[in-house]
Amino acid sequence: MNEAELLFSEILGCDRTTLYLDKAKILGHNELAFISSVLKRRIKGEPIQYILGKTEFMALKLKVNQDVLIPRPETEILVETTLKYAGKIRQAEILDLGTGSGCIAISLGKILESAKIDAIDISDKALSVAEENARLNGAKIDFIQSDLFDSLGVREYDIIVSNPPYIADDEIGRLQPELQFEPRIALAAGVDGLDFYRRINLKASGHLKKNGFLIMEIGFGQAGHLVGLFSESNKFKVVETVKDYNNIERVIVAQKV
Repeated sequence: MNEAELLFSEILGCDRTTLYLDKAKILGHNELAFISSVLKRRIKGEPIQYILGKTEFMALKLKVNQDVLIPRPETEILVETTLKYAGKIRQAEILDLGTGSGCIAISLGKILESAKIDAIDISDKALSVAEENARLNGAKIDFIQSDLFDSLGVREYDIIVSNPPYIADDEIGRLQPELQFEPRIALAAGVDGLDFYRRINLKASGHLKKNGFLIMEIGFGQAGHLVGLFSESNKFKVVETVKDYNNIERVIVAQKV
């Protein structure tokens, strides 16, 4: 839904279809005051999803606040790619690394009913949001607070999926105003935007089963660097990159060797 549809669906308590099919409704003082307050916050750049406290992802309704990144349509491609590989594995064990709102883990959990899914985040506030979203959507996920793999012990998975931070530090301030409201910890990734991929490359193979898959979202122009990084590590072979709707390489799939 676009922003106007989101706003008026919230005010009228209806879905998008009803919004267009119902008879015209005269808004009251409280409803007009709410619209005014929303517009004032939007003018300052605050994302509509934070103002309303919710968003949609993979047809799921999720709560969001400024402790978590707002799920993007591009990340649905990451989920769809993961589903393709997980569908070939009986009772797949999956780790969502840096879960944020929980959108990836919950989407996978709702579709892969026999899968065992763990989800990690360094932020306890983000995990609180993710846990609530899992309850709201009836998804059974085990949430773990950890800085990447630090608290995992010797656990191994068939698939590790991640949408890590991938924006270079000095680019953050030049991004659109809406992104300035989102948690910097979920965006910034060092001088070249590749810090988290390097950290993941160092330890991911130790938490993957034989022939397991590492599936990650990547930023614009990063595919070539990351194919080299993972191929040269001698721990992985890159088996696929997946383009988004704008023909940009958005997902990289590496297999443990």
